[in-house]
Amino acid sequence: MKKTLVLLAALAAGTAACMTTPVTPPSIYVEPPSPSATATLTLDERIAVREAWDYIQQGRLDKAQKSLARLKPDHPFALAGMGYIALINGNAASAEDYLVRALEIQHDLISAYIGLGETYQKTGQIDQSYKYFLEALKWDPDNSYAKKETERIAAVKTDEAMTEARAAAQAGQTDRSRDAYSRALEYSPRLQEAHQALARLYIKQKDFPSALFHLKTVAANDPQNPALLKEYADALFQSGQWSRSLDAYQQASGAAPQDKTIKDRIEQIKNRLGVVDLPDQFNAIASSEAVTKEDVAALIGVQFREVLGDLNPKPPVIVDITTSWAQRYIVKAAALNVMEVYSNHTFQPKKTMTRAELAETLVRLIDVLKKNGAVLVAQIPIDRLRIADVPPEHFYFQPITQALSYQLMDLAPDRTFKPEQAVAGREAVKVFELLGGLVK
Repeated sequence: MKKTLVLLAALAAGTAACMTTPVTPPSIYVEPPSPSATATLTLDERIAVREAWDYIQQGRLDKAQKSLARLKPDHPFALAGMGYIALINGNAASAEDYLVRALEIQHDLISAYIGLGETYQKTGQIDQSYKYFLEALKWDPDNSYAKKETERIAAVKTDEAMTEARAAAQAGQTDRSRDAYSRALEYSPRLQEAHQALARLYIKQKDFPSALFHLKTVAANDPQNPALLKEYADALFQSGQWSRSLDAYQQASGAAPQDKTIKDRIEQIKNRLGVVDLPDQFNAIASSEAVTKEDVAALIGVQFREVLGDLNPKPPVIVDITTSWAQRYIVKAAALNVMEVYSNHTFQPKKTMTRAELAETLVRLIDVLKKNGAVLVAQIPIDRLRIADVPPEHFYFQPITQALSYQLMDLAPDRTFKPEQAVAGREAVKVFELLGGLVK
């Protein structure tokens, strides 16, 4: 019996020695070291770091510490790894200290940025958490975890700020409402509701520069929305910026051609100014070596404003003219199909125009003018034209010969047209003045 008991005890002891304590994986996300951050490490350091992170992700923290001990105490990965271990053990203050020290030594340590984001989430410091997840994205824009967390936090904080802002506005607490709307924009910079609400608050306070900043942003975010364009134009008008408000109202009119209030305001501003203000860029066209598409659109808009002014066809969608000085002229020319908008909804306002493209624009414009009562008669029969460098199979043969037949464009002494040559400003101005004279 005694021998049996001793044997059983020995077996039990051996079994206990062979058993391991169950390991629980950490409840937090552990960002693995990025290849770029470990590229400069020695082979031994890379092995130690890889082992340590494997153990941390498994929850085997004692083994992770032993691996990290093979690095120098002030090694950035040793500090970052100890930060994760402290966070898993519930010691947020120690985790913060380790991770901050790691970043002081190595600024591109994504693992440390995300570790700090996790740490501040645990302590309820959501703004700080958001800040460090954003920092991680600066170094690694494709980091899926940092991207997911910034979007999640931004959505929550935006919703909180907007709820507070609306409640404060309803209670008449202007300052609190303004601050809450501004806070919402920190998390969601393109939030139209917040921009509009702030603009209206600033208008009530007669702070037009601040209001115009937000309304310009709103209009740029939705350039085909006539209500937003009109609100921006109204603010410019109230602030006394007549020329800029005229541009904005004309753009709004292009988007909403039936709105009589916009048309009346345009006439009111024109009467106030006496003449339509033309930007400096327009006056520079005549001296330019090569005109662009926006230059030509402006020449058409100004030269034929009386003839085309009452025509308000539906404007096309154009995505690349928001910053163009000739925006309102481009919208008009494109809506009338005098100038082309490409299939991807771009106009390419800065593109230099060739003589062939100018000829095509002239022919399109002539067609529009004729449809609206202008009497234009060709001066030279097309069959009598002989052009040395534009054969009948040329892509622009028809518009070039028509432009020549109206004597709006000329051939060189050697009877060449030079279709690919850029159009000089002086030539462009002359061509449209000639056509304007024929219309009158």
